[in-house]
Order: sequence, then C-alpha cells, then structure tokens
Amino acid sequence: MAVTSEPRAQEGGAAPRHRSATRSLLRLWPYVRPVRGRLFGAAGVAVVASCMGLVIPLVLKWMVDGPVAHRDPGGVWLGGALLLALGTAEAALFGLRRWLVGRPLASVEAAMRADLYRHLQRLPVSFHDRWASGQLLSRATTDLMLLRMFLAFPLTFLVVNGVTILAGFAILLSQEWTLGLVLVVPAVPLVILCSLFEKRYATVARAVQDQTGDLTTVVEEGVLGVRIVKGFGRHRSQARAFRTLSQQVRSTELHKARLLATLWALIMTLPELAIGAALVLGTMRVADGDLSAGTLVAFLSTALTLRWPVESLGFLLAMSQDAATATDRYFDVMDAEPATAADRPRPARPLRRGENGEAGEGGEDSQDRGGGLRFEGVEFAYADAPPEEPPVLRGVDLHIRPGETMALVGATGSGKTTLTALVPRLQEITRGRITLDGRDITALPREELRALVAVAFEEPTLFSATAGENVLMGATDAGREELLRALKVAQADFVHALPEGTDTEVGEQGLSLSGGQRQRLALARAVVGSPRFLVLDDPLSALDVHTEALVEAALRQVLAATTALVVAHRPSTVLLADRVALLSEGRITAVGTHQRLLRESAEYRSLMSGQEREEGESSP
Repeated sequence: MAVTSEPRAQEGGAAPRHRSATRSLLRLWPYVRPVRGRLFGAAGVAVVASCMGLVIPLVLKWMVDGPVAHRDPGGVWLGGALLLALGTAEAALFGLRRWLVGRPLASVEAAMRADLYRHLQRLPVSFHDRWASGQLLSRATTDLMLLRMFLAFPLTFLVVNGVTILAGFAILLSQEWTLGLVLVVPAVPLVILCSLFEKRYATVARAVQDQTGDLTTVVEEGVLGVRIVKGFGRHRSQARAFRTLSQQVRSTELHKARLLATLWALIMTLPELAIGAALVLGTMRVADGDLSAGTLVAFLSTALTLRWPVESLGFLLAMSQDAATATDRYFDVMDAEPATAADRPRPARPLRRGENGEAGEGGEDSQDRGGGLRFEGVEFAYADAPPEEPPVLRGVDLHIRPGETMALVGATGSGKTTLTALVPRLQEITRGRITLDGRDITALPREELRALVAVAFEEPTLFSATAGENVLMGATDAGREELLRALKVAQADFVHALPEGTDTEVGEQGLSLSGGQRQRLALARAVVGSPRFLVLDDPLSALDVHTEALVEAALRQVLAATTALVVAHRPSTVLLADRVALLSEGRITAVGTHQRLLRESAEYRSLMSGQEREEGESSP
C-alpha cells in the first residue's frame, strides 16, 4: 500500500520561504478573542508574580546591609518573614495563572477542532482525493495539541520573561551600572543566535510534522487494510515501511534536538560567564570598599533570578516555531476553498427530437422536457489534470424522464462513476449544467440537493455505529417503519439475526460484515428516505445471483416511484431500467431500450456478451 500525501508544492515539506512565525501565530486571534480577558489576566498575574521574584534580592540587600550588619535578630526575623510572604504570594499567583488559562484554552482547542472537522465535510471530494487521511488526522490531533500548549505556556512566558528581563536589567543598572554592563554585553550575540536559530529550526519543525503525518497514514492504512496485509503475507514489508518512516522522523527529531541543544548551550554559557565576571569584579570592589556587601548580594541574586528567563528563551522560541508550523498546517486545510461550481454553466442548447436516440422511445412529450434529471452539454475535467489531457466527460446530453429508470452502461474508464458523482455535486462540472425537475443543481442549496438525491456506491462505506444508524443516515426524519421497509427492499434482513438486531454495532468500516452485507446496508441507506432521485453505482456487484434476484424484485417497486440513474455492468441489472444509455470515451453515444441497443450497437452487444460470458464462466 503506497503512502500518499498532499503534493509537497502545496502542503510543504519545509517551512514556506519568507514565512513569519509572528504572522502565522496572529491567525489564531479569532479563536483566542473570546477568551482574551482570561488570557491577558493570566499574563498580568504571571508578570506580577515574576516581578515579585525581583523584589526578593532587594529584601536581601536590606537584610545584609541592615539587620545582619548591625546584629539585629528582630530585623533578621522580619526579613525572613517578608521573604516567606513574597515566595508564597509568587507561588499562589503562578497557580492562579494556570487556573485562569486551563479551561478557556481547552475550549479554544475544541473550537478549532470542530471548525476543522466542519470544514473537511464541506470540502470537495477532489480535495480528499489528494490528501492522505493521516495528514488530516495529525492536523486535527497533534498540531492542535501543540497550539493549546503554546497558548497555555510559551505565549504567556514569552511576554512574562521579556518583561522580567527588562525590569531585572533596569534594577541591575540602577544598583551598579558598571557591573550591569558586564551582564548586558552577551545580549548582542544572543539576539543574533536566536535569529539564526529561528530560520533553521522552522524548516526542521515543518519537516518533522509532515513526516509524522505520513507515519500516521501508514499506521491507519495498516490497521484498515490488515486483512490484505495478512492475506498476502505483507506484514514484513509493511513493518519495513513503517520502520523506514520512523527512522526518518527519528533522524529529523534528532536534528531538531541538536539545534535546540546548541542554542541552549550557548544561551546558558554566555550568561554564566557574564555572571562569573561580575562576581569577580564585584568581590574586588567590595574588598576595596567601593561596594557594599549587601549591594553585591542583591546584584548577584537579581542576576541569578534572571537566569531562568534568559535560559528559557531557547525552548520557548522552539515551542513558538512548532506552534507557528502547526498553525500553518492547520490553515493549509482551512484555507482550501469549499466546493463551488468550477465555472459558470454555459447556456443550454435545445435538444433536438431524436438526438442520441432518446426521443425515439415513446416520443418524448414536450411537457416533460423540463422534468426529471437532465444533463445538458456536461463536461468534466479533474482540476489537477494536465491541460493537454482531454476531459473525462465531453458534451454529455441525457434526459431521464420523471419516474424513469435509466441504466448507464460503458467500458471500464468511460466515466460512469464520475457522471454519477456530478448529480449530488460530489464533483463539480467544468461546463454545461445538470437540472432536477428543471432546477439547476448549482442553484440549489447543498442540503436541499442531497435531500432530493440519494446515492449508493459500488464500494459501500459504513461507520462505527449500529446497523440501524448506518441505514437511517439516508433520511434524518425516517422512523422504525421506514427502516424495516428499507432493509426488506435491500434484502438486508440478516440484520435481525445479529446479536442485538438493528442495534448491533457493525464496527469500523463495517468490517465485521461480508462485502455483500455491507452493500445491502448501503442500498438500504439510499432507499430509506423514498428519494425523488436515486443514483446507484453498480449497487449489486457484491451479491450472489440468488440474492441479486431478490433485491432486484424488491427494488423494482422503489424504482417505480422515483427517477433513477443506475450504473450497470450485468444484464440483469440493465433489465431493471426503462432505457439504457451507452457511455463511450466520455460521451453518450446511444440511448434506447436494452433490446434496441442489442440490435443497433455493436459496442453495447460486446459489453453485454462479455459480461454474460464472464458470468457463465464463474457459474458452477
């Protein structure tokens, strides 16, 4: 199983050039705005708590130069009590900060995840065709977790530590400006190092998150396709593929760790050297009588208090870059345009009597020309197809009259499934138009369109829900009676023999059921709401001959009350239809009854006879 992902030109395997981490993170503001009060309050509380830590060295200076120097036990006890109070207040304020941001930021993450899921449901099928589900899953889980962690800790402490460093250096310079300058000197190389680190780390951070998405895809495909993996003995090759991707992630993570370790080592070494130099110089000045011992103690205590804010810059910047990359990846998806019509439909040209053979059967009456399902000059080409490649569908004109069932027949690759996907707008037409009872589908709200049109695909998709819930997805207002009727039509009465009947969980992808059982449930889902228009893409392909005959007999009653387009590969399915349309190389080349096309179309005879031979050969 190949690992697929969104093309690197769009999704990226590296940070976009000229990307600003700040600009990326500012895109989170609409989500943060509702909780900005508590977030700003938490930052303010943290600033006050951090500044309390800077008051402690001043108390120490007073104690050393005052009560300690004058041997005043009462003053020492008073100073100790004051230090205890400051430490307790600082701890309490930091606890308050965490309480302020905990619940609101969890709601921010939940809101972003809900918006992402909602947006994914609105994106066209072509988007999901290009993107690996593992990449989308990693954005909805890992990336959003990184953003919540950034908003809860690094964002606040970038502000808090910045204020603390500025206030601390102001205190140092006011106490003894010559020693203060010794500590300020390393700031210049630190700024340069952080700038270089940001550019290099951004590239590696993007790479590791993209690779994690690829790894998630491999795990997901391995779990969903475990029957194929075991059936073909491919567990070793799958394990090798997983191990290869794991090694890539590990290698990139180690590269990221080396960058962070280098920066952190320099960030820790330069201040330590500066503090050592200030200690030596300050001790010499105290010995010469130019500086009081209390001032030196306060100076060094303040410098040591500033060690954490300075040394934390490395991993705070790293977490900020991770968050900026996660933001870019999140908005890679959110910026994708929801499904819209690709082009303005061209004016429909009048259909001439007898065109494509469709008016010849029973003489199409002028009063039903606007009713039913009509394709007018429909063209379709995939958005990522090369310009020189011809469209998948070219100038399709077809009219399915109200209450009529039309079978769609064609060779593999002729565009049958694509044509059926255009009706519920799973794909958008490139040119032309499709109408339902005279109404252009592009002018209909999607909710209304998909309430009018029910679909069943050759590859049935079931969800991790009960059998009944899977069927009732086809009609939100259907009840128990409609459910039982749909199960009967689809010959899905096997559901009643399940351990809990219609309340039995069918498991992920419905893999606890056979292929034919899944297909029958999917068919029941399509007919449960008695839709006005029914689109069936070879819905009986997985059924045995006996069950197929029973389903067809019951399905005739449903088809008699709806307008249906049925993709057919078997003659037995074709016989369900009133007329047949032959699709060849993206065009409708013939329309008529089954018997008429057998007489007049060599291609149709070839398709039908070939299928009949295959069925005969497969019969016992």
